[in-house]
Amino acid sequence: MRLVTLEDVRTAAAAIARHVVHTPLLPFDSGLWIKPECLQPIGAFKQRGAVNALSRIPSENRARGVVAYSSGNHAQAVAYAAKTLGMPAAIVVPENTPQLKIDATRAHGAEVFVVGITERESRAAELVEERGATLIPPFDHPDVIAGQGTVGLEIVNDLPDVATVLVPVSGGGLIAGVATAVKALRPDVRVIGVEPELAGDASASFAAGERVHWDAHDRARTIADGLRAEPSELTWAHISEYVDDFVTVSEDEIRDAVNQIARRTRVVSEPSGAVPVAAYLNRKLPAGPAVAVVSGGNIEPRLLASILG
Repeated sequence: MRLVTLEDVRTAAAAIARHVVHTPLLPFDSGLWIKPECLQPIGAFKQRGAVNALSRIPSENRARGVVAYSSGNHAQAVAYAAKTLGMPAAIVVPENTPQLKIDATRAHGAEVFVVGITERESRAAELVEERGATLIPPFDHPDVIAGQGTVGLEIVNDLPDVATVLVPVSGGGLIAGVATAVKALRPDVRVIGVEPELAGDASASFAAGERVHWDAHDRARTIADGLRAEPSELTWAHISEYVDDFVTVSEDEIRDAVNQIARRTRVVSEPSGAVPVAAYLNRKLPAGPAVAVVSGGNIEPRLLASILG
């Protein structure tokens, strides 16, 4: 299996530069910086991989459009990228997707199909077959991984003495890309994946040395709705090669991290984006400057209000 390379990530950085924000590093405290990917136009890092993947579709295939399946942020990212690059988009989301993310996806002009939580991939495959469209998966694609890896490029460029990078993990596209870039540039930097305890399948897999499957309904228990997928063979290969460790955090710790990010940095994070900060606050981590990738900020207003109290 071919892994994504640093050159792939650098090529992606050039391709997406006009369509994404180079997010800053914001101080959280003396030992931690956050990288607020919630500042992207669609409110999450997913825009990077989506724009890169769609930009590489041959011109003769673009009129047939793209299809994606997603728990929310990839849906918005593909819809945004398709609108920006002039392609139709059909997006399949599970029924437990926050309405905020469904509405935002439709606002970018995409068709949205809401299905059962175990049916999103099969429905997407049907749409690809019916329309001759190009499938853009949320993480299981080298162009998507390379796009997400641009987060790692920016971290190393902006904080050359970084010692630890904390990354939320779901399907693994973000950590696969970030770890690829960071380890190529700074092999000594520790890359640590963070998951909710209630969706800790990648952490269990890392401990076991092989992929461990958790039922989708079990993974759906966490408040971190963007972290309910599981790594693919491709993302797992990158994780196995480049990631140093995994930790998990509780639901209460995730809620507290959302609160503390807002109060300390004035940044709004969704629960999925807050898990790396929860790990920093509650787990013993290596010494030295750390960066937590706050992957998104698309949180339902009522949930945010309840957390901020």
